[in-house]
Amino acid sequence: MSAVAETVESPVRTRGRARPRALHLAEPLPERVPLAQEAVVELATADDVVSGTAGVAAVIRRRTGASRVEWLAPAGDGDLELVASAGNGTGRREDVSLGRGGLLAVYGGRLDPHLASGLAPLMPILRRRRAEERLAQTAVRLARTNEALEDYASLVAHELKAPLHAALVAPDPSRSLEQALDLVEALLEAARSERCGEMLASGAECLEAAARDLPTDVEVTGELTMMLPVPPEPLRVVLRNLLANAVSAGARHIRVTAVQSPSWRLLVDDDGVGLGDAGGYTAGSGVGLCLCRRIVARFGGGLELTPHSSGGTRATLTLREVPQ
Repeated sequence: MSAVAETVESPVRTRGRARPRALHLAEPLPERVPLAQEAVVELATADDVVSGTAGVAAVIRRRTGASRVEWLAPAGDGDLELVASAGNGTGRREDVSLGRGGLLAVYGGRLDPHLASGLAPLMPILRRRRAEERLAQTAVRLARTNEALEDYASLVAHELKAPLHAALVAPDPSRSLEQALDLVEALLEAARSERCGEMLASGAECLEAAARDLPTDVEVTGELTMMLPVPPEPLRVVLRNLLANAVSAGARHIRVTAVQSPSWRLLVDDDGVGLGDAGGYTAGSGVGLCLCRRIVARFGGGLELTPHSSGGTRATLTLREVPQ
C-alpha cells in the first residue's frame, strides 16, 4: 500500500455490471481554520492597531453570525470605550473578556464557550503593536523637533547677518545689537511654541511685531481681525521675512490681508520690482524663504510667490483648512 494514498475498490453498478471506484483515504479535505487563529492573523498582519481591531471584530461577526460586534478597550479613567465595531444590528448581547485588552460585545449569533481562551494570544500581539506605534510616533516627533532646531539655527544665522553687520560699522552699535537680541528671542520663542502646541495667533499682533524693524518710509497696512490657526511666534518670523523681502525689492507700500475659503490664506502684496527683476525680489528671498516654507509646512501650510496683477509681488501663505 502506498504511503501517499490507499486506494479501495468499491463496486459501482452500471447497467447490471459492477465497475470499481477509487476512494483516496489519505488526502482528506483541509480542516477549517479556527476562528481564534483567523483573528490572531488579522491583528498581526494589519497596517495598524485601529485597522487590526476592526478586522478582528469583522472576523468574529462573520464567523459567529452575529449582527454586531464591538471591541471595548479600557480608557484612561478606567471605563471602557469603543475602539472598533462591525455590523449595525441588535440582539442578545454576550461579552467575551480579553483581560487587559477589554472585552468583545457580541450581539446575536452563536458563540463558542471556549472563544475567550482561544483569543488569549491576541493580547501579546496587541501590546506589541501598540508599543511599535508609540515608538514610531515618538520617532516622528523627535525628527520634527530636530528639523525645527536645524531650521531655527539656520534662521538665526541668516537673520543676524544684517543687524550684526550694522553694529560693526555704526558709531553707536547698541540699536543694532538690541535688534539682534530681539530676533534671537523671537526665534527661540517660535521653537518653544511649536513644542507647546499653541496653535492660535492674532494676525494683527503678529503683523505689528513683524513690522517694527522696517524703515519708517515703508507703509504697511493690514486687515487681520481674526485668529489664525498657527502659533504666533512662527507666524511673526514668517511675516518678518516676507516684509523684509518686499522692502529689499524696493516696496514702499505693503498690504496684508487674510481670507477664509475654506482654508486660511494670508496675502502679502507689495509694490516692489516684482519677481521678473533678477536683481530685485529674488535677491532678497534666498535661504529666508526656503526656511519659511519649511516652517509653514510643519503646520500643514504652504508659501508661494506670484506676480501681482497690479505690479509687484504677492506672497500667499496658505494655512490648514478650517474645521467645519
